Amino acid sequence: MEKSRDHGSYDTRRTKLRIGELAARTGVSVRSLRYYEQQRLLTSSRSTGGQRNYTKNAIERVGYIRRMFAAGLTSRTIADLLPCVDYPGEDTADSAAERMLRERDRLSEHIAELVRTRDSLDELIATNRAYRTAL
Repeated sequence: MEKSRDHGSYDTRRTKLRIGELAARTGVSVRSLRYYEQQRLLTSSRSTGGQRNYTKNAIERVGYIRRMFAAGLTSRTIADLLPCVDYPGEDTADSAAERMLRERDRLSEHIAELVRTRDSLDELIATNRAYRTAL
């Protein structure tokens, strides 16, 4: 990471970011950035020494990826949604909206299943308490 000599901050004149600098600027671990690349969510070029180099656009892309993971989306779903970011237009926006609605439905079903599971556990707890009181 190149640091400015006068302020100790990153050199903003560089057009490429190394993986450690991207991690520091986005709050994402180096390991996560490598995972994003493995899943084809993020791309980098390589220096002659084999180091990863990212464009400054990667900062915004990593933020977007993080928001999608936080929304409960899988890396595969995120990969399916990224064309909307890369090639904005009506078709990709509509496709992304449909996919996100399907994911929302999937999450709603999972939440309903978790509520049923919790209700079953509540019944077991009530049975246990009744048994304990009868002792």
